[in-house]
Amino acid sequence: MADYTFFTNPMSRGQIARWALHEAGVSYEQVLVDWAHKPDALIAANPMGKVPTIIHHAPGGDRVVTEAAAICAYLAHTNTAANLGPTDQEAADYYRWLFFAAGPIESAVMARALKLEVSKQQEGMVGWGSYDRVVETLDGLLSGRQFVCGDRFTMADVYVGSQVDWGLTFGTLPPLPSFAAYAERLQAREAYKAAKQIDNALIAEAKA
Repeated sequence: MADYTFFTNPMSRGQIARWALHEAGVSYEQVLVDWAHKPDALIAANPMGKVPTIIHHAPGGDRVVTEAAAICAYLAHTNTAANLGPTDQEAADYYRWLFFAAGPIESAVMARALKLEVSKQQEGMVGWGSYDRVVETLDGLLSGRQFVCGDRFTMADVYVGSQVDWGLTFGTLPPLPSFAAYAERLQAREAYKAAKQIDNALIAEAKA
């Protein structure tokens, strides 16, 4: 049996989890999810019926992890040989920007895509403040370093990088030099290329 069961759809945030699985170097069995006919095993694991969802077949029993950012953090935590988790010195940046990407970036980008307008007076009520502030903050981070934690790639880069990569591909983030250079560094990684090759092939097959 593979170490993990991986519920996904190639046209989803499952792409983030697949990249994380490849970076962690673990074995997994994929279960492709049809939006109209979600498998019972997925609903049993995650009543939200969302992907990505992973089941870790650990020695002490199965463990379910949902939410792409949590999956990234869990894989780094449980697969220490891959050296993708933070050192003590890196922990503050690692967790800060991982959850910044899962919160303010995700929310600001989706609100803008859905044309949900937040007034100046309402900015204090929402977790991201404004789209422009989120973009400026992310630009400030990536203009001054190679990766989230400095010069070393960590699992935080899988999640933050996926937000940037997706945003540049679909135009939900501006093509700032810092974003483009960061995405280029990530796209050169073997795990990124291997994961994308699988998902791109699945997308092409579905469209054929």
